[in-house]
Amino acid sequence: MDALVDLVLPRSCAGCRAPGASLCPGCRAVLAGVPVGRVRPTPSPPGLPEVTALSSYQDVVKRLLLAHKEKGQLALTRPLGHGLASAVRVHGAGAVVLCPVPSSAAAVRERGHDHAMRLARAAAQALGVEARRLLVPTRRVADQAGLRTEQRRQNVSGALRATGPPGLRVIVVDDVMTTGATLVEAARALRGQGHLVVGASVVAATSRRLL
Repeated sequence: MDALVDLVLPRSCAGCRAPGASLCPGCRAVLAGVPVGRVRPTPSPPGLPEVTALSSYQDVVKRLLLAHKEKGQLALTRPLGHGLASAVRVHGAGAVVLCPVPSSAAAVRERGHDHAMRLARAAAQALGVEARRLLVPTRRVADQAGLRTEQRRQNVSGALRATGPPGLRVIVVDDVMTTGATLVEAARALRGQGHLVVGASVVAATSRRLL
């Protein structure tokens, strides 16, 4: 279907603006590349599980993530999800459940789609595992943009609760890691429900926080 739309409606690549398709071969190759591997924010917040990433949050990958999340370019879900799957594979964890970090209901309504769940499902399909909504927001949080590390931690502290039968082996997934505060809160909630948090994986981590 995406290829048919490309024929009917002129498009440009969301990653590099090259005409012809919503994702050109060159940018598709970036998402299919070797993951950067294990990443860690500086400073590293207590309680952060081992995190893996496909890429640093810049250039092509940054533009593709923003196009998918904020502009609703849903044709990018599968290639971004497969990139996320590559980051998950770094854990070598075997059978796990992928659990996305939830967006607020208001954010989902505004965007018209749940970007994190879409990426989790695409990654799970590529890996042959399950994606489940195990995390539920308990309160509203402020926009994280512009907040310092400690402010981000305080903003999300206690903002999530976990569901599901205890004992699941879970990898938390998200699009981007900045300070790691949201992943810490997700891991805390999941552990409190009795789940084993194997690790966390993201499509991209801010470059100054790569190992």
